[in-house]
Amino acid sequence: MSGSSTTPPRDALASLRIDRTQPERSPGLLARSFKSIVILLLLIAFSVGAYLGAIRFGWISGSKNALSSWIDVPDMIKPRPEVRVTKLIVESGRSADATVVASGYLESRRQAKIGARAPGRIEVVYVEEGAKVKKDDVLAVLEHADLDASLAATEASLLRARAAAGEQEITIARSKREFDRMKTLLASKSISDTEYDQARFQYDGAIARLKSMDAEIQLAEAKLREAQQLRENMSIRAPFDGTVISKDAEVGESILPGGMGEASGRGSVVTIADLDHLEVDCDVKEDYISRVETDQSVEVSVDAVPARRYHGVVRKVIPMGDRARATIKVKVAITDADERLFPNMSSTVYFLPNAKASEPVDESPRMFLPSDCMIELDGVDHVWLVDRQSHVQLQKVTVGKRKENRVEILDGVKKEDRIIVKPPQLEAGQPVKLMD
Repeated sequence: MSGSSTTPPRDALASLRIDRTQPERSPGLLARSFKSIVILLLLIAFSVGAYLGAIRFGWISGSKNALSSWIDVPDMIKPRPEVRVTKLIVESGRSADATVVASGYLESRRQAKIGARAPGRIEVVYVEEGAKVKKDDVLAVLEHADLDASLAATEASLLRARAAAGEQEITIARSKREFDRMKTLLASKSISDTEYDQARFQYDGAIARLKSMDAEIQLAEAKLREAQQLRENMSIRAPFDGTVISKDAEVGESILPGGMGEASGRGSVVTIADLDHLEVDCDVKEDYISRVETDQSVEVSVDAVPARRYHGVVRKVIPMGDRARATIKVKVAITDADERLFPNMSSTVYFLPNAKASEPVDESPRMFLPSDCMIELDGVDHVWLVDRQSHVQLQKVTVGKRKENRVEILDGVKKEDRIIVKPPQLEAGQPVKLMD
């Protein structure tokens, strides 16, 4: 178009031209960065492997580290078997010659949960745990204001009946005097037979009325005894001499005979036990019950009193077996119980052989292990030991006498050794996990 200036079109190829003014990126930089990362990863892997190896071979104290409980370099894919361990049992004196050893729990020969014979709410409790009580001591009292009122009314009724009977006796005396006078007058023909009969009937009626009143008195007395018994039922008494071992309810709680908990009310206020007559309830295997007899001497070891052995006798062998456990229940009475013994304590009973009192007793300590710790290899007795790093090793042992479920150990293990009970299939050096 004439008279107008035009701008020449921009070269389209100019936009595709490479700008040579920017610095070029070095092609070797990326390769060097990748190489550095690889070297760093290798160093980390080497460090972790060296640390785990040190734990594995015990070069550092890492047995309690969280990693060492589940990482084992050679056996990383194998789970650790769980095992239960025990230590040597040291015994001396006659218990070392026991023919049978059984475990059980202490119990009182007489123990009872003491409740009320009637429902009610507890008004007062007179005893606490550990209190000594005598037979018929009042342990607690239930609320009984309504029974007190009923008892007072019954007593008043009885008094009224007795007063009425007293009045009737006066009436009888008056009637008898009138009747006697009428008999005299009748003999002198001063009164008619009708007047005499009327006096006689009045006298006989007064006597009959007194008999009825006597029956009413007996009824009132029976009602009084009933009210007194209902009032007495509100007092909870001790049925025998003993010690309060638990307080089962507090003031204000409701109580029901045979209650099964809070929904239906408490069933007992306290539990008392005769701690002067304790015994051990233990189970003896059927295979060894022939070695146990009534009045046999025993020694009792109580876990809570490790420094003392108590004496006792077999009180009773219960004539009933446990089919599932293959055991017979035996009651052992402790003859020298003291204040350190309480029901439900764990105990071990050593049934002693029948030896004469004059025979000497070997007081030297002897070592024993449960029979299920032993394994026999090529006719030689061995046990599995667990070291500080929780690895196992097989140890040959020298044994002595074998009695029931225990074996005397003469040599091969020490008191501090941890010995596996009922060992599974193991290999020397294999790591294991100890059961709690």
